[in-house]
Amino acid sequence: MSTSTTRGPAAPGRGRRRPRYGRYVLELVMIAVAVVFLFPVYALITLAMKDPRQISESPLALPSPPTFGNFGDAWSSASLGPALVNSTVITTVSLLLLIVIGSTGAYYLARCARGLGYGLYILFLLGIVLPFQLGMIPLYRLVDDLGWLGTYQGMVLFYTGIQLPFTVFLYTGFIRALPPDYAQAALIDGCNHRQAFTRIVFPLLRPITGTVVILNAVFIWNDFFTPLLYLGGSDKETVPVGIFAFVGQYVSDYGLVFAGLVLAALPILIVFVVLQRYVIKGFAGGLKG
Repeated sequence: MSTSTTRGPAAPGRGRRRPRYGRYVLELVMIAVAVVFLFPVYALITLAMKDPRQISESPLALPSPPTFGNFGDAWSSASLGPALVNSTVITTVSLLLLIVIGSTGAYYLARCARGLGYGLYILFLLGIVLPFQLGMIPLYRLVDDLGWLGTYQGMVLFYTGIQLPFTVFLYTGFIRALPPDYAQAALIDGCNHRQAFTRIVFPLLRPITGTVVILNAVFIWNDFFTPLLYLGGSDKETVPVGIFAFVGQYVSDYGLVFAGLVLAALPILIVFVVLQRYVIKGFAGGLKG
């Protein structure tokens, strides 16, 4: 006769997973890294809201009381209004050209070309590898010959040409990862390649377009050397050039200096916060290709 055995209740703690100490260590490391990256932001904002006396006595302590007048003084003293307009115009027009030319060229390389497309793609990759500093003197002479020094056109031409290989690289990888069935169905229905791209493919490129916008916008907005070379001394100076002159003039009043830096970084920071979710999506889609 068989006897059935009944198991008693499990002992406390039996069957539970033991704490993963490695995970806790990793979380602590990530917290420490986050603190390291956030500390400059804290120092920048804190110093921007202090008067000279508070900065000399306790530079890293919280402002007591905060001085918000530094932002108004920095705005008027550094002429940030015209500089922000100049940076916005140059960045916006350059981004529009990069999106239109880069996405169209990438579609041709990924879908419509064969052997020629591969050669052109390698040529664009060489544009990423080669540093643009090698062509600074010829580019400067070209812009000077065109009469575009101190103008929006010269800066837009420069940024579009410099960032186009990187933009084509991002778009090409993402388009190759997309199923070609939608565009092929549009071609069968009578659309040409231009119509298939604008109506079918381009709306699917929103993730990588967000990536293109934020990466190129950060580069163009924060670039200092090129606007200093092409726009220095004109009324088209961008924010980094204006802040550079402002820092040299008010170097003893660090409250105004840091307030000007906060105002200069705020627009591109807002753009990054709005579009940052597209950056990972865009890279992930491109890596699949």
